Amino acid sequence: MSDHDDLFTTPAEPDVLARLHRCLEQAAEQEGLLDVAYRTVDSPVGRLLLAATPRGVVRLAYDIEDHDRVLETLAGRLSPRVLRAPSRLDAAARELEEYFAGRRRVFDLPLDLSLSRGFRLLVQQHLPSIGYGQTRSYRQVAELVGRPTAVRAVGTACATNPLPVIVPCHRVLPSDGTPGRYVGGSDAKKTLLSLEAAA
Repeated sequence: MSDHDDLFTTPAEPDVLARLHRCLEQAAEQEGLLDVAYRTVDSPVGRLLLAATPRGVVRLAYDIEDHDRVLETLAGRLSPRVLRAPSRLDAAARELEEYFAGRRRVFDLPLDLSLSRGFRLLVQQHLPSIGYGQTRSYRQVAELVGRPTAVRAVGTACATNPLPVIVPCHRVLPSDGTPGRYVGGSDAKKTLLSLEAAA
């Protein structure tokens, strides 16, 4: 075995790997090769995956959605050039931290809504008009978007929202006032509603 073979068999120190990864991240960004950047953040509703394209934040996923599966889906739908690159998502991570600390009521981030189309996109574009600490029924949202009979389709649009929390589908409830189903689970939805009610 030559001295050079040691480079491939000796485990690298964690700080060396981190430094190499930062170099890769910077080079990919500079060369325009970083189509989807991602990072994870801890929150009161569990570990969240954040992903962004050069246009803006494109996905927020709960642990329950399986982060690896979400990344595979992004690679298939958007681009295979996906890399853990936290710096692109610094602003999103900061705004989420402020939201969970009760210091932010409105997100001010560029968003990439390319994962949604048609009626689902229409509904998701209207969800931020439901103010912090407020709720609406699926029927009220259907009326808001001009399709009063599309109550079930509104439910589907909320269930498939690729940017929960940031695009506040948690503020939409069944008409009986129960939390209903939620992509992050009913406990996460209750936590978000309680957080906003307490502010």
